[in-house]
Amino acid sequence: MKLSTASFILVSICSANSALAFSTPKSRFVSLQPLRATSVSEVDCIVVGGGISGSTLAHNIDYQSNGEVSVILTEARDYIGGNVKSHRTEDGFLWEEGPNSFATQPSIVRISHELGIDDQLVFANESLPPWVNHNGKLHPLPKGQGGKGPKGQLELVFGRNGVLKFALAGELLSWPGKIRAGIGAFLGHLPAPEGKEETIREWVTRILGEEVFLRCIDPFVSGVYAGNPETLSMSAALSKINRIENYAYNIEWNKYGAIFYGGLARQVELTKERKANPPSPEWVEFEYGNPGSYREGLSTLPKAIEKRLGDKVKTEWKLVGIDKAADNKDGYKYVATYETPEGIQKVQTKAIVSTIPAHALKGSVLENIMPGAKEIFNTIRSNVQRKGIYHPPVAAVTVAYPKSSFKDVELPNGFGNLQDLPGFGSLNPRTEGVRTLGTLWSSSLFPGRCPEDYNLLLNYIGGSRDVGIAELTDDEIVGEVDKGCRQVLLKPDAPPPKVVGMKVWPTAIPQYELGHLELMDKLQEIEKTIDGLWVCGNYRSGVAFPDCVTFGYDHAKVVIDHLKNAGKDAPVVMEEEAIAETATEEEVALDEEEEEVVVAAVEEDVEEDVVDISVPYDAAAKLAYEVSDMSMAYDDFKIKYEAEAVELVKSKQPSNEKEEEVVAAAVEEDVEEDVVDISVPYDAAAKLAYEVSDMSMAYDDFKIKYEAEAVELVKSKQPSNEKEEEVVAAAVEEDEEVVVDISVPYDAAAKLAYEASDKSMAYDDFKVKYDRSSRACKVKAAIK
Repeated sequence: MKLSTASFILVSICSANSALAFSTPKSRFVSLQPLRATSVSEVDCIVVGGGISGSTLAHNIDYQSNGEVSVILTEARDYIGGNVKSHRTEDGFLWEEGPNSFATQPSIVRISHELGIDDQLVFANESLPPWVNHNGKLHPLPKGQGGKGPKGQLELVFGRNGVLKFALAGELLSWPGKIRAGIGAFLGHLPAPEGKEETIREWVTRILGEEVFLRCIDPFVSGVYAGNPETLSMSAALSKINRIENYAYNIEWNKYGAIFYGGLARQVELTKERKANPPSPEWVEFEYGNPGSYREGLSTLPKAIEKRLGDKVKTEWKLVGIDKAADNKDGYKYVATYETPEGIQKVQTKAIVSTIPAHALKGSVLENIMPGAKEIFNTIRSNVQRKGIYHPPVAAVTVAYPKSSFKDVELPNGFGNLQDLPGFGSLNPRTEGVRTLGTLWSSSLFPGRCPEDYNLLLNYIGGSRDVGIAELTDDEIVGEVDKGCRQVLLKPDAPPPKVVGMKVWPTAIPQYELGHLELMDKLQEIEKTIDGLWVCGNYRSGVAFPDCVTFGYDHAKVVIDHLKNAGKDAPVVMEEEAIAETATEEEVALDEEEEEVVVAAVEEDVEEDVVDISVPYDAAAKLAYEVSDMSMAYDDFKIKYEAEAVELVKSKQPSNEKEEEVVAAAVEEDVEEDVVDISVPYDAAAKLAYEVSDMSMAYDDFKIKYEAEAVELVKSKQPSNEKEEEVVAAAVEEDEEVVVDISVPYDAAAKLAYEASDKSMAYDDFKVKYDRSSRACKVKAAIK
């Protein structure tokens, strides 16, 4: 476990402070033209909430779609970025209101490249460790050098600050604590209690013992979540570490789940994944998990997004409510109403993504379109005595002291003198009596953060176990921070701190407490029933800065695909047995009135009754694949789909001698290909045909060409003599059973037809009318 847990903890600590990266942010109001007091506009997608999740999502929707998907980003405050806000003082100090850095991931490097700010990226010395305060001394947690590959793993085990030295010579753990941790790591541990959701404390003590929890994991949890490990869910809050136990048990010979080997297995898998999907050679070089930022702070990212999106960013837009559109015309499903400086604004949209913080949804502005949302965010959770998702108060306090004020002591493992702050920062276990959760050594991490004769410290204080911080004045909070610095870092005679900046967040980091995953499952079930609406945020995708940026990249694909395929209903592919049963149950039988309609149509030689096949197998297969679970590759799915379709068609062919004689006569008269199904009208057929074409011409031009050719083909296939008409009429009179093409089943065909109609009637009424006339026309398609 020491390798796997230490490795993951250190990567996570590097991004721990970035947990504040998501909240309701502000942004400058931008508008290309003055808005009326009451205005209505249309857009493909609205992203509500301009934090890091929302702003990166809006950028990616616009960027990935090449601007073809119109999107606006709305934010109630006057800037975007959420809790990410950087400041440069006149005397040269750079401070952050929220997170100070991120653990570098491809999503961050990618978006920086897209925005042209990759030259602003700065990375910390990857060998700098986080330090833990214990018994008045600082102890380094194991940290490798050389990245996450084989070299880095060797460093992590055998390096000057590796696991081996930590275990043998380190003083953070006692020898009984080291032995207990070693047993869990290398020999095995008790299995997880069946049917019980474990807290972080329960999981760690079961596997590594109480001492590892109190001195290593507890301060880590304080740094990431500002939370209480006795209420935080292990499977929800630290899911990556939790999964290592599963990897351990999946090793055949490791039947007691020694977690060290699970960590190795996971690292091998990660290495393969990264080799299979390497970073673009155009990106700047980076190491996974290394602490990073921008030269002028993390605000560089949201500012660059705002600059690129321009008028698509709407700040000081407060969402009042969302309602369903009255007529759903042209696919616009929702109407969002905003209070803005220019008056009430209404925006019609096809899709909405909410990245509003969970504490702001207790109201809930989603209630009109998402019944049950308010209940979820107000659920009483008896196992943790909470209501909904808890956001404790946290204060971020940046102070500076002269370098000479720091203790003149040499730190372990050859890292140097404390006055130079050679590390990422220091963490304070709750057992040490220091109120500050942790202190980031900002001036050591990145260049240009303060004048050379100062050290800059960003301190976090408060959290789930210290909610009283919200009741203190600013001076009292600064006093507590200064007291903690003097206990851990400063000489007794150090001068008062230079307060560079501070920010108190009353509702900071969402707590992934017991029952959190169950709550998210309920939200997902409701979300599935509502087309074009997603409720997202750091309470679902992760609290750290990289989690928010990665969400923005991944979810943009979901939104774009949804909008691209909106209105394209597809046939559902069933198992062979289910197909046969459905075919038997749904054989087309016409009543006397319908027979008279068909016979009259044949006698009148109504041209519109017989039309070319509307959707070929290729298009139908693609539609069916889109609504399947996609558990197999498309090429394999297509083969299976076409085979089943052919078998069903064969099963519906004429089965008695009389029918065979009719068919034979029709063949002799050369009418075999004269009649085809009309399950999808021209508009929908043209759209489907265009989707499977090479799209070498504009759709409007393609549609004209497609319809002209279709009409000519239909005309060429009409019955041309009395003999053929008699054949068709005789077939109807002899047997009402028909042969139906299955390239698109009735339900999908009716929906497609409805989408292409003027929608002047309700869909259910339209479907009844469509089915009657469609089935009537299919009688002519039955005779070959």
